[in-house]
Amino acid sequence: MTSLGRRRTIVARLATLILVAVLWWSPPPGGLTLQTWRLFAVFAAAIFSVVVSALPILAASVFAVGAAVLTGLLRPDDAYAGFANGTILLIVVAFLVAGAVIKCGLGVRGGHWMVSLFGRSTLGLSYSIFVLDAVIAPAFPSNTARSGVLYPLAFSLADAAGAKPNHPERRRLGAFLMYSGIASLSVSSALWLTAMAANPLGTEIARGFGVEIGFGRWLLAASVPTICAMALLPLFLYWVIGPEAQAASDAPAAARKALATLGPLTRQEWIVLIVFAGMVVLWASAATLGLDSTAIAFLGLGAFLTTGVITLEDIGQQGDVLATFIWFAVLFTLSNQLNELGFMGFLGRRLATALSGLASPTAGLILVAAYIVAHYLFVSQTAHLIALFGVFLDVGVKLGVNPIVLAFQLLFATNYFSLITPQGSSANLLFAGSGYLSQGDLYRLGAITTAVSFLVYAVVATPWLMLAVR
Repeated sequence: MTSLGRRRTIVARLATLILVAVLWWSPPPGGLTLQTWRLFAVFAAAIFSVVVSALPILAASVFAVGAAVLTGLLRPDDAYAGFANGTILLIVVAFLVAGAVIKCGLGVRGGHWMVSLFGRSTLGLSYSIFVLDAVIAPAFPSNTARSGVLYPLAFSLADAAGAKPNHPERRRLGAFLMYSGIASLSVSSALWLTAMAANPLGTEIARGFGVEIGFGRWLLAASVPTICAMALLPLFLYWVIGPEAQAASDAPAAARKALATLGPLTRQEWIVLIVFAGMVVLWASAATLGLDSTAIAFLGLGAFLTTGVITLEDIGQQGDVLATFIWFAVLFTLSNQLNELGFMGFLGRRLATALSGLASPTAGLILVAAYIVAHYLFVSQTAHLIALFGVFLDVGVKLGVNPIVLAFQLLFATNYFSLITPQGSSANLLFAGSGYLSQGDLYRLGAITTAVSFLVYAVVATPWLMLAVR
């Protein structure tokens, strides 16, 4: 690190200490207990330290949970509950399963095949990720499980295009394809009622406000703005990230030649293909059959271990998996505890007071924007929806906002705000841990991509909803 870099780090760490000290010793606002306010101080300082590059996210997280327990803000059992959470375990196993797809060579083969079809341009590869995700999304009520399908493909596309993790050569190309996966998951989940677990839950809450939403009505409402977002986001990310390789007219031919060189599928590739296809089928039918997605992932991992596709040595080399497991489990727990202590409901009540007297269209836009920004405090889309969706919808209805338009806008936002932070959805974590994206990249791209999505849905969805969904 250069002397300038060290000075910046010192300044960022001092700023973090000042922030936590000011919040810690400030009296809590009316309606909050001292415990809740100080837990918010710890959580806010952890997120702030990552955003300003004072600490890596793992260090910030372990400091936060240690401070929360030692100061008595959380009981140990509550503080460590995230380490036994099924969704978080699913992420860890999905990392290992994705590693099997890559290790056996099936990922490389799939990457060459996609390049042979769409590889005339880097932008075409990004669109292929978006299209594939949109097609399979309605069968996957778990976007985390769906990320386990997309990630090996995106990783292999980057590898086939000459981008390697943690290497400067073509790093922006790898970052572009990885972030295309994250962005695709965020908007494809908004296209279908069944593409994300929180969507049906949100429709049940909306029913209490007189807004009836079924599969067909959701698809009609989401189709135009989401297709617009899917058409725009690859272009936007292409412009912002600027991948090194932009066009390669000979890439499809080279990919076909590489496929011919690989020859027929090997024994390990057949094993991975059959097991992985079985996992996809089970994940897709999990809701119908009442199956647990994490158990399905463990079943697949067991098959790979039994057949020798994955070895204990392979697992031992996955240091990033352990790091991701720790920091996500910690932030997930802190966010849930803030919610249970009433901090999120407090924000909703304060917002209602602040917006009283505004024109209803303006109030509606501010409500959606505030709902999105509040996701910086959450590590789960479902937890966010449970905590704030009903609160914000109730505030909007009382202010005269059209309940149908507001309900859909909040539901769409529950999907596309997932990328506002790397921990904003468990579906992000495979891509975030790929080695192509730094924490700074993830926060920067998350903020601006979420803002673009908000603008698309505000401009396109609002008139569309008024016209098509009544």
